[in-house]
Amino acid sequence: MASLLGAPQLVMQRPTLTDLPTLVLPDGYRLRHFEPGDEAAWVRLSDAAFDDGPHEPSWFYERFGDLAFEARRVWFVVDDHGPVATAAAWHRPKWGADTGYLHWVAADAAHRGRGLGLLVSLAAMWEMAREGRRSALLQTDDFRVPAVRAYLTLGYRPRLVDENQRERWRAVLAACGRDVDSFAADLAAPLNPPLD
Repeated sequence: MASLLGAPQLVMQRPTLTDLPTLVLPDGYRLRHFEPGDEAAWVRLSDAAFDDGPHEPSWFYERFGDLAFEARRVWFVVDDHGPVATAAAWHRPKWGADTGYLHWVAADAAHRGRGLGLLVSLAAMWEMAREGRRSALLQTDDFRVPAVRAYLTLGYRPRLVDENQRERWRAVLAACGRDVDSFAADLAAPLNPPLD
């Protein structure tokens, strides 16, 4: 299952951050935010997860030019060898002062299947809540079924930004093993403006 060429990415929204679950990591893992020296690990995780690399560690410093960047917004799950999963609690004022943006969620393939992407996403969402955000958005692709399944588990729902997404979401939700009818209201909702 792939995104349609030229079609906008899927958008998901969690309407509230007031009821976030407790964050419990598996044994052998810790949680922390970005620290100097994490640049190469962040780039390695991002390059493995997304198709826009490869990047040099200097790519990380371009994020410093992004007004949303703050070290406390970039979270890592780490083991004894370093970062193995990451997510960021980004913010774009144009989406509203109360809305956070879950960004750059990635996990090392050797550590997948342990729920680390879900847990590091939850850490980023807790950061958004500490910053006073009341809801959260994210963008994803049709083929990222395990990620969408995790986002659904975290309470995100489809947010339509293009008419073609009604059918796309039906296919993605079915691939996630979800009852598509339980999302009927989301899939019948009016379109929202695109995020970009």
